[in-house]
Amino acid sequence: MRDLSVVIPALNEAGSLPELFSRLEVVAAANQYRMQVILVDDGSADNTQEVVSAYKAVTLDSIVFIRFRRNLGKSEALSEGIKQADSEIIVTIDADLQDQPEEIPNLVHLIDQGCDVVSGWKRSRQDPFFGKKLPSQVFNWLVRKVLCSPLKDINCGLKAYRREVWDEIHVYGDFHRFIPALAANRGFRIGEVEVEHQPRKYGVSKYGASRFIKGVLDLLTVYFLNSYQQRPLHFYGVLGATLSAMGFLSGAYLTVLWFMGQPIGTRPLLLLSVLLVVVGVQIVLFGLLSQLQLALFHKRARDKPHAKVIRRNFHEQP
Repeated sequence: MRDLSVVIPALNEAGSLPELFSRLEVVAAANQYRMQVILVDDGSADNTQEVVSAYKAVTLDSIVFIRFRRNLGKSEALSEGIKQADSEIIVTIDADLQDQPEEIPNLVHLIDQGCDVVSGWKRSRQDPFFGKKLPSQVFNWLVRKVLCSPLKDINCGLKAYRREVWDEIHVYGDFHRFIPALAANRGFRIGEVEVEHQPRKYGVSKYGASRFIKGVLDLLTVYFLNSYQQRPLHFYGVLGATLSAMGFLSGAYLTVLWFMGQPIGTRPLLLLSVLLVVVGVQIVLFGLLSQLQLALFHKRARDKPHAKVIRRNFHEQP
């Protein structure tokens, strides 16, 4: 039998849990999975705990219930759930039943084919167009352009991972959605499979306009971490040098006018040019300090390895 851990973050999703558990049991029996289900209650105000306690599993190997005293967010829920996972292959799925548990074998199959992360792709998303579908399409387009990600749907909650991915990547805030991009940056192999998406049957959506705005800010953070985490001076240096160059050229232009006899003391451009040079120099110095701090960090602590070393000894010493 195949060991599999399924991590389910839930926030006020008690109505869908009995059906979700029963369908996971069918998947486990049909595919001969020794399935561990880990449900993380992210500060629900409903009777989630009572529903989980009352459910009697038949084919599931175990159900682990984790309850947060308050809402900490999906990233924290996933991280805590994965800490309790016993298997090397971990599947995450939302509790709202919009993603189908029956799709899990398709994701696991790609893991068996050599992928380290497999993400679901909701080609036909069954959500309100302006409320969720359009913002998701815009956000996915931004992710593809900014991070050069090949994934068509980074927002899908149905994903499969090798455990080593989560062992190496720490997520917080809303960074869980960017794990494929962060994993690809570290050399892990990424896959994507089309999955069926259904309208919500239970509960209400937690998606709002604020989540889209936070997602864009997180996207900029991930872009910076992926591109400049080891060389912040490249980012701040280019930005500071550009501003300083603009200030210098403006000052040179004003100098030429002054030599031609034109007054420049009351021109706003004079203040702007001085400001650009001062700010540009400060940004470059900030980048230099960041680079020095990073160098000190590398001297004091070793980075996590980016490669596995397999040693095979064929001859033992006598």
